[in-house]
Amino acid sequence: MSELSRGVRLGVDVGQVRVGVARCDPHGILATPLVTLARDLTAEPDAVPADMAELVRLAAEHEAVGIVVGLPVNLAGKHGPAALNVSAYASRLADVMRPIPVTLTDERMSTVVASRRLAERGVRGKRQRAVVDQAAAVEILQSWLDAQRRRTQ
Repeated sequence: MSELSRGVRLGVDVGQVRVGVARCDPHGILATPLVTLARDLTAEPDAVPADMAELVRLAAEHEAVGIVVGLPVNLAGKHGPAALNVSAYASRLADVMRPIPVTLTDERMSTVVASRRLAERGVRGKRQRAVVDQAAAVEILQSWLDAQRRRTQ
């Protein structure tokens, strides 16, 4: 297996209302929170939703070489309605991101883990809701990076 290519990647946690975004360093070692975007559910079918347009802008700004989107597989490993919704989002995102690849990765429990870690740090309530999507995006991207590293060792 080859080494993970150098470059910044964006991690994306797609929710019904918000999209959490994280980024990693060019060496692919550490994921950090970047921003939370409001999900644009009002865009015409042939228009690029505002949240995706902002992801394109962020990818250009950070010179991203890839986008990692968390796929919410249920605990039994099945794809429920949330996974189908995210798959459709990722497919549309891949179209607007081209030629930057968009990868889906299993994100079971990322929001739960992110919420728990924030609570352990004393971030609760409204403050937690404001950053939990970014924290979930960090969990998604970091676990993907760690898995890539394990595969190349």
